[in-house]
This record gives sequence, structure tokens and C-alpha cells, in this order.
Amino acid sequence: TQPDSAAEIEAIAVAWRAEQAEAARLAALQKREEIREAGLLDLWSGEGQVGAFVSTGNSDDTGLSLALKLKREGIDWTHALRATADYQRSNGVTSRERYLAAYEPRYQMGENLFAYGLAQYESDRFQGFDARYAISGGVGYTLIDSTSATLSIKAGPAYRVTERTDGTRVDRLAGLFGADFDWKIADRLTFTQDANAVTETGGEALLIVDSSNTTLNLLSGIDFKVSDRLRSRLSYQLEYNSNVGPNKESTDTLSRFTLIYGF
Repeated sequence: TQPDSAAEIEAIAVAWRAEQAEAARLAALQKREEIREAGLLDLWSGEGQVGAFVSTGNSDDTGLSLALKLKREGIDWTHALRATADYQRSNGVTSRERYLAAYEPRYQMGENLFAYGLAQYESDRFQGFDARYAISGGVGYTLIDSTSATLSIKAGPAYRVTERTDGTRVDRLAGLFGADFDWKIADRLTFTQDANAVTETGGEALLIVDSSNTTLNLLSGIDFKVSDRLRSRLSYQLEYNSNVGPNKESTDTLSRFTLIYGF
């Protein structure tokens, strides 16, 4: 609209872009400094998940599902903690009792390459073991990293100790393979006048192979965002163990609906 002032306008635009770039640079420096000065209990974020049911009549069933995830992201290091508990009773008899706790540090070695460590504890006597411990370390790579989807894979050696319900103990070297996938399907989906949802689907896969027992854990789900912090989740989980105790099924599946609070 002002061709005679094109040079002056361009100079103003160049100066504005330089100011914006400098402001972004200073903000990044400030954020890195805040991370360096943060204490051990700072910078943690996470989510808590709870689900429960009670039924009476021809059968009396109660169930409770709890999960907690914590994450701390630094400049090069990321620390992740997670714990889950599933418990169910049917007609006065415990029919499911599974616990898991895991800690996974990750060191970013490049834009997409990272090193990981893993320490994990499990207990599931219905799968034939009172306790199972696993430690692993290796490398991973981020294949996709965008605003709508992320995909990373990892692999490394592992060492696993299994304490079976029959009193025996098995120590094995193993190999671990993992994948983590998240996909944002849509920005916003309105269900009612005062509630909207963001639908996301994600999946995790963890495969541990040793000469005695191969285990596979697959978890996928869809999240519906109710508010800034509250979400509901529909998930499906598959657990496979190739070597289980007598009269035990090798594959367990679990579908559930839970509420999640982020913090």
C-alpha cells in the first residue's frame, strides 16, 4: 500500500524480527539457567490415574486400578518413574493382583539418539511369579517427532531375576526391545455444550527375550480431555509370558476406563 516506503518498512520488519529472535534466545538461556539451578524435587510433572468398580447380585465383584507417572526433563537428562497396581476380587476370592514399579533415566546424546537405563519390579502370582526384577541399558532413536505424532524405539541387553510361586528362582541374561508411540488424532471434539475433548491415542510395547521366558507387554489407549488437568482414558493392555506355571494362561488382556489427573 505504500510502495514509496518499501525500504523503510523492510528495515522496520528486519529490526522487529531481530528483536523477536533475541527475545527467544534470552528466554531459552533463562530456561536453561532455571533448569541448572533447580533442586532435586523441582521440575517434576506427572499424572495420577484411578479406576474402580463394584457389582452385586449373581456375583459379587470389586476391582481397583491405580497408576502414577512422574517425569523430570532437564537439559540432557530425563527421569521417568511409574507405578501401577491392579486388584480384583470375585465372590470373595482374589482373582487379579498385579503390581509394577519402574525407573527409567534417559540421556540425550544427539537430536534423535539417546541412551536409556531401566530398573523394573513386577509381581503377579496369577502369572506364576511372586516377584520379577529386571535391569537394562542401551540406546534408542526417535523416528518421528512432530506436534501430532512421536515414535521412538530402544534396544539393549537386560538381566532378569524371577522368583516363581513354586519357590524356585531363575536368573537370566536377556534382550530388551521397546517402542513408544503417541498420535494426536484431532485437536478438539465437542461432546456437550460445556465439555470438549482432545482425542489422543498412544501405545507402548516392551519385549524382553531370554532363553527361558519371553515376555511381551502392549498398552494402547485413547484419552478424552475434559478440562486442562482432567482426562478420561479407554485403554487395552496385553501381557504375554511364554513360560508360565501349571494351569496358567500365557496371555492376559485387560480393557478399562479410568480418570486421569495431570499435574
